[in-house]
Amino acid sequence: MLATKNKFEGKVKGNRIIWEGEGEVAWLEPYGKDALRFRSSKSLRIAEGLNWTLLNPEANDQTKIKVFANRATIENGKIRAEVLGDGTVNYFNVQGEALLQESWMDFRSGMPPMRRAREFSTISSDVFEISLYFKANKDEHFYGLGQDPNDCFDLKGSTVELLQKNTKSTIPFVYSSKGYGFLWNNPAIGRVELTNNHTMWQAKAAKQIDYIIMVGATPAGVLEKFTEITGRAPVLPEWAAGFWQCKLRYETQAELLAVAREYKKRGIPLAVIVVDYFHWTQQGEWKFDPKYWPDPKGMVKELDAMGVRLMVSIWPTVDPRSENYAEMTKKNFLIRAEKGLSAFFMFLGPESIYDATHSGARDFVWAKAKKNYYDLGVKMFWLDEAEPEIRPYDYDNLRYYLGNGQEMSNIYPYMYAKTFYDGMKAEGETEIVNLVRCAWLGSQRLGVVLWSGDIASTFESLRKQMKAGLHIAMCGIPWWTTDIGGFLFGHPDDPEFRELIVRWFQFGVFCPIFRLHGFRLPYKEMDINDSLAYCHSGGPNEIWSFGEEAYGIIKEVINVRERLKPYIIEQMELASEKGTPVMRPLFFDFPEDEATYTIGDEFMFGPELLVAPVTLYGARTRVVYLPAGTNWVNAKNGKKYAGGQSITVDAPLELIPLFFKNSAHLPIY
Repeated sequence: MLATKNKFEGKVKGNRIIWEGEGEVAWLEPYGKDALRFRSSKSLRIAEGLNWTLLNPEANDQTKIKVFANRATIENGKIRAEVLGDGTVNYFNVQGEALLQESWMDFRSGMPPMRRAREFSTISSDVFEISLYFKANKDEHFYGLGQDPNDCFDLKGSTVELLQKNTKSTIPFVYSSKGYGFLWNNPAIGRVELTNNHTMWQAKAAKQIDYIIMVGATPAGVLEKFTEITGRAPVLPEWAAGFWQCKLRYETQAELLAVAREYKKRGIPLAVIVVDYFHWTQQGEWKFDPKYWPDPKGMVKELDAMGVRLMVSIWPTVDPRSENYAEMTKKNFLIRAEKGLSAFFMFLGPESIYDATHSGARDFVWAKAKKNYYDLGVKMFWLDEAEPEIRPYDYDNLRYYLGNGQEMSNIYPYMYAKTFYDGMKAEGETEIVNLVRCAWLGSQRLGVVLWSGDIASTFESLRKQMKAGLHIAMCGIPWWTTDIGGFLFGHPDDPEFRELIVRWFQFGVFCPIFRLHGFRLPYKEMDINDSLAYCHSGGPNEIWSFGEEAYGIIKEVINVRERLKPYIIEQMELASEKGTPVMRPLFFDFPEDEATYTIGDEFMFGPELLVAPVTLYGARTRVVYLPAGTNWVNAKNGKKYAGGQSITVDAPLELIPLFFKNSAHLPIY
């Protein structure tokens, strides 16, 4: 007899279907509007408290459950699922179209399958390596999973690791072109295979399978439901929509103030300026070195008078020579090694890392930051090294307060950001804007700006960042940015780099956060015995550093950003209210146009503006696809076009191709 004809012997408890078979128990129930949550475990126990960072949606009294001879069905608004007698689970929309179906390999009559859809391999009594398989759909497109500089827009056909690294941020959520979103509620190290023979989700170490599938009539509808259960960003303060100046690194208070004064003198609007790493006395002491930063409170006061906020870099690393190391070790406030020494990072010495999953460690670090920064007027923090960065990436050798690194590591960036968000909230702050290098499910509600890490200064990198930003847009995080010009290398006197910085600024003005950063050539000789000399400043990285032609173009770009602020804030308010991203893929606004699902080098900036950055060195024209379903107007010359076609437009160095939807008009030119 085929397994699909097995008698259904599960039970219904409230709004939950409970199925139990040999070696597994599974629950299926509603979770918010138009969404279902599935959990199962080989331990025969479901850990109900393992919600991680999920929010609890409003109770749903519209669920419909029916039990038949060989299956049970559950319906919640626009989504329906069935649990067959053998435990197979399949999902459908209300039209009856299959969305996601479990994949069992080689069901032969009277014999066990070669591979089950839900595989558990025991690691310890209640922890398993888990693989979950669904059938592939050749016409399906996938987007999301955080940011990854892999140059892929449509993730169909890809394998994506679930882990946190510099330039890679894992947010385990995908949007499918079939009209559903899939949230993998698990902070374990793992991977996703969105391949042509199956879709597979894997966790290296976890207690249970736990995921939520949600549906919507549009991509916006799916994201609205996703952010209902993961949270939404606060409304971005208007000042934060301006220009942020940063470099690696301003070595002294005098140097930083000189730059801020020069912006003021030139009449160039400046919202934020940044004090980068190694301004401190030692890693793990979280305070200014008075030798180079003699009057931080006075510095903040002068910047405030100019309308400029100060952001200060924070690292989670703790040096054994730090004044806090002994106490943090005694109180178990540091990540520990399962084997060997608890040193995971080498930078001027072997470094430990504070355990942000430990509430006591979070309170301890915030207390130091409050005393040494916040009480001096610093109200913005750059949470660098947020993965945390470890060498080598042996996650199984990490012991967090919450558990082993294989099981917990992906949640660290969320807890790192929570350290500062909770601390600032307790002080009554209402405008919390902190920069972070990695994120996880729900990070957006902690007031974080996610940036794409230490990327290369190349046109190839610029192209990759655009796609990374569009994937982030589909993951619930509306505040996103890159290092304009790239981080590594780039000489201000190099003609190719000067063109790159212009093109990157043109892209950056239409990113949610508008921020310049980089470690520019030429580099000084390093002296490992002197932290200031070893962690020196690179070459100049202010907007007047790249020649007169570039300076003139960049100045005008900054003015465009200033004029767009009301529009940007309007979109940020919508992001806070409904989870609608400001920067988003073309298919978000034009889901009926099949061509938009493969175009990752253009995007919508809010509902009215199509942006087509130039990402090739020497290019002075570019091909732009205009989505069907509306008319378009060239923002520069007013020429009108019908949608549903590709056109070639002029793109001289001073111009980025922009198009208004219908008769919309924004103050760009």
